[in-house]
Amino acid sequence: MHRLLNIILIPLSWIYQLIVGIRNYAYDKHWLKSYKVAVPTIAVGNLAIGGTGKTPMVEFLVRSLKDHYHVAVLSRGYGRKSKGFLMLNERSTAETVGDEMMQIYTKFPHLAMAVCEDRRKGVEQLMLLRPETQVVLLDDAYQHRALHCGFYMLLTPYNRLYINDHLLPWGRLREGKDESYRAHAIVVTKCPETMLPIDRRVVENSLQLASFQRIYFSYIQYKPLQYEGQPLIVTGIARPEYLIEHIRQQSPKVDTLIYADHHRFSRHDISHIAHKAKAYDVVLTTEKDWTRLQQMALPEELAKKIKVVAIETDLRQDVEGLIQQVRKYIDADWKRLQKRNKQA
Repeated sequence: MHRLLNIILIPLSWIYQLIVGIRNYAYDKHWLKSYKVAVPTIAVGNLAIGGTGKTPMVEFLVRSLKDHYHVAVLSRGYGRKSKGFLMLNERSTAETVGDEMMQIYTKFPHLAMAVCEDRRKGVEQLMLLRPETQVVLLDDAYQHRALHCGFYMLLTPYNRLYINDHLLPWGRLREGKDESYRAHAIVVTKCPETMLPIDRRVVENSLQLASFQRIYFSYIQYKPLQYEGQPLIVTGIARPEYLIEHIRQQSPKVDTLIYADHHRFSRHDISHIAHKAKAYDVVLTTEKDWTRLQQMALPEELAKKIKVVAIETDLRQDVEGLIQQVRKYIDADWKRLQKRNKQA
């Protein structure tokens, strides 16, 4: 069965590769226009679909840069029901701006944040409304080549490096492995706690980085969460196995209700969750899931049991190197823009 599936998927992957390759070649040859905007821009993205840790990385960059620059965040707002450009405010919800942007906004409510499918128009509109902005972080913009960002950060999970993956639909890659050349920094995410220096060298050698590229390694840092009794995990994220494994370290007996990534909870879902939760002492969910769950009319008994598991990106010994590289780019780009403005 697996062999038959490959016979079907591999040719489809070749067709997909041809289409994506032609598009990227057209941008590389400048047959398709890629626009630059008058502000430093940092794109955080990946080659594969889902589950690489982009949102925690954007949050990490916000925490690291907000005391030095006026930072703004722009995303397309995946999964939202609205369209066009929207600034986030106290009336925003996961339905209007997407669950990932709501997750970030909840932590940084005073930050300039917006959603827009067209990243170029989004940045330009953002600069009109917030002209003091000194750097824009773009979530999931690696493939959005109509906007040329000044700094590209490519994320790849440790247990599924893009070098070992295949293009859709055979694998999970949205672009070919060679497109990693556009990245200035490559971050290997979700690394094991027991990772040794030799493990880092093996990964670095396998990725075959260009001389200008820098590689960093990050870990999932779960914030302390106190609870008693047997938990039920309710989540709709791309890679729930990391969360489940973490909870099992504290509670070996864990039950789960797993939904698709960005799942929109219905009244039927809430009823089902509430019924199943009666047999458990606590219901654990992620920050991203909570932005969607809290929009629903939750039964009081269920609401009392819910606890949110918060995570952060932890770069450990690599944190200083990455931030220095990012700040060096921002400062250099501002000098370039100021020089251009004087000459104009």
